[in-house]
Amino acid sequence: MQQVKAVVAMSKDAPVEVVTINVPDPGPGEAVVKVQACGVCHTDLHYRQGGINDEFPFLLGHEAAGVVEAVGEGVTQVAPGDFVVLNWRAVCGECRACERGEPQYCFATHNATQKMTLAEGEHAGTELTPALGIGAFAEKTLVAAGQCTKVDPAARPAAVGLLGCGVMAGLGAAINTGNVTRGRTVAVIGCGGVGMAAIAGSALAGASKVVAVDIDPRKLEQALAMGATHTVNSAEVDAVEGIKAICSDHGAEGADVVIEAVGRPETWKQAFYARDLAGTVVLVGVPTPDMKVPDLPLIDVFGRGGSLKSSWYGDCLPSRDFPMLTDLYLQGRLDLDAFVSEEIGIDDVEAAFDKMHHGDVLRSVVVLEG
Repeated sequence: MQQVKAVVAMSKDAPVEVVTINVPDPGPGEAVVKVQACGVCHTDLHYRQGGINDEFPFLLGHEAAGVVEAVGEGVTQVAPGDFVVLNWRAVCGECRACERGEPQYCFATHNATQKMTLAEGEHAGTELTPALGIGAFAEKTLVAAGQCTKVDPAARPAAVGLLGCGVMAGLGAAINTGNVTRGRTVAVIGCGGVGMAAIAGSALAGASKVVAVDIDPRKLEQALAMGATHTVNSAEVDAVEGIKAICSDHGAEGADVVIEAVGRPETWKQAFYARDLAGTVVLVGVPTPDMKVPDLPLIDVFGRGGSLKSSWYGDCLPSRDFPMLTDLYLQGRLDLDAFVSEEIGIDDVEAAFDKMHHGDVLRSVVVLEG
């Protein structure tokens, strides 16, 4: 058992606190990871706001990279000293998706069996719920060994740690779910961290046009640096008409692939109508439980053909995708550093939430000392 500092959300909408927690020694199938960097993601804010569930207190943080410190019995895939990116898809190998050779859709991913707990005060001993089964706003965390993906240790932890969630979600929405390939036209609605990653992924895949859509001119300017070829300010121009005008070559009626990275019914409807005939819509923005599919004539769903998809974690397989994307980063072909707006300390998470809410950063990244 070790005691470390960590960021915890004690109750709904309360400011986060830096507290001392207990991290058990790893049991069978588990690993303790010394966290070097962890991105501040919208999902962490959703946990703090009670938007995921009410299993407080939450140990926040999940976009992380670090070094394996210790492993439990039966662990062979990682060893102490390995540099890893943490993931929330530790595939089980036994569910129907895994058995049919599609582990990227695993329905029974693993988390650590033991619980980390609060170490001090009146709530000492209270079990913590780690965000996405990780909980990495902490000097050290306990995870299932399968949540550790080895990557090249030459990589910058603050950059490659973002593959653990948002950047992978966006890249994967384009490359894995949307099947973007060379010559395709792509539109991305919503240019936050996930949308920017979808833009970068589309450019990496060789898309001929990548249209960035947002209401914030700052984000649209940054999207051009990430690989967008065109922008549409949907506060000034109808998003659907703007996309169609840009992608109208050879009689096309929209983009081949439209990626919705906001998670709202109205923007999903824009994506539906902004795609070409037989085109693909990819929903990667995360809606709230109360949101409904917008009212669409069923004849439009039938008559336009194509695919309406959702992308969960970018349909990634961490063991395949994390090392590959890290290598592309080290080769200078994927600029993960561009996603890191600032490096902060463990005491600055609450302020980072505020910056994220106002669109001032792509990612604040907590960097831990030692």
